[in-house]
Amino acid sequence: MHRLRVVLAALTLGAPFAATAADITRIASSLEEDDPFDLFIDVGFERTQNRAKIIREQLAPTGQPAGRRDASELWYKGVDARLNLELSVGLYRDLEFSFALPVVFSQNERWDFTSNSSPETSTITNNCLNANGSVIPGCLEGSAPGSALFDVPQESFRGGLGNMRFGLAYAFFNQEKDETKPTWIVGLEYEAPTAKLRDAAADTTNSDSRGNIGDRIHKYQLYTAFSRRIGAAEPYFKAHYTIPVRGPGAYSNCAQKDSNPDNLGAPDNCFTGPWNRKETGINAPHTAGMLFGVELVPFNRPAKSQRFALDVRGIGNYVGSGRYYNELSAALRKLLTSEDYFQVGGMLGVTANASQAFQIRASGMFLYNTNHALTAEDPGRDVNNDGGVDTQPGSPDLNPNFDWRYDLVSRRFLAVESTTFRFDLSATFSF
Repeated sequence: MHRLRVVLAALTLGAPFAATAADITRIASSLEEDDPFDLFIDVGFERTQNRAKIIREQLAPTGQPAGRRDASELWYKGVDARLNLELSVGLYRDLEFSFALPVVFSQNERWDFTSNSSPETSTITNNCLNANGSVIPGCLEGSAPGSALFDVPQESFRGGLGNMRFGLAYAFFNQEKDETKPTWIVGLEYEAPTAKLRDAAADTTNSDSRGNIGDRIHKYQLYTAFSRRIGAAEPYFKAHYTIPVRGPGAYSNCAQKDSNPDNLGAPDNCFTGPWNRKETGINAPHTAGMLFGVELVPFNRPAKSQRFALDVRGIGNYVGSGRYYNELSAALRKLLTSEDYFQVGGMLGVTANASQAFQIRASGMFLYNTNHALTAEDPGRDVNNDGGVDTQPGSPDLNPNFDWRYDLVSRRFLAVESTTFRFDLSATFSF
């Protein structure tokens, strides 16, 4: 009981403890009077699991009230397991340079029928349309078989070295130096497209021959973070915005024009008129987000540099629309256009310092992803400025990416009940 009263007093009355910044505002600094050089080496294991139910829009059957209904089709599961290696070094006073490289052990996906779907009833296996909108002869009448969009169940396997990341951060204020001010950091992170290019059309169903994971997208993230230590509690806030820029050699669905033209709605339009590689290729989403939380330190021994902290935070992200690798890309073998959506959730973590040179951290994060379409490609554009998009076969207005089987409203696939869970376990070595 005495120990419990001491802990509660520290949390409520603000008992003093060693001056250490929250993890979110940690910064390496060098050439200080009492700290000539800072170097942090972070080694961590990260496992992210995404789950979603994939439903499909359908028109009501003949004899029922007109309108659309949603048919439950698939359960999706994606698991990413990786080793994160990061080095942060102080260049000058409160100026940090960082470098990171992820080693992706596995990036696996799986699709299974829901309890409400089966090979006999699913619109995936009983498909009677071609990508250009034409009907497979005899399919609707039942005199000829249809053509499945993809096999279910199915698995996809990928892995390899991820994209390198470089960062610069500067602390305008640092509470460790001036107790009257919070710690305020502004930073820029650049993710270089160094991973081997992922071919969306490649068969990755063999676990012995994993596909690549690179997207050939330059990503620039601007962020700012604040923290303010108040006794044994340190509330914090961070906001970030990521700008994607397509790099040279980025993937375009029109790469399938000759090898698999049946997977495109209008393959003859590829690389003609406005449908160049830029217009038909990957279009990564802009993302923005913020998080807020607090670190609580119920145990602290400054003399031995021993410390235990509890980290609780709330998270909110926005993911813009775009054409990229989503939950159905590996199954349908192409880049798909997704609607924008929000992510909301939180994280709980613990940090333990065994000494001044070693720290271990574990955390679990949960996010709920709002419902969004996974196949929402535009049918085309008005090339000749006649006031409308001509969707007749052979029209130059048709978008080569548009697939009449699932991009048309009333046939689209959507992700619902989508969640993300991430577990992190990392160690930091300080020099």
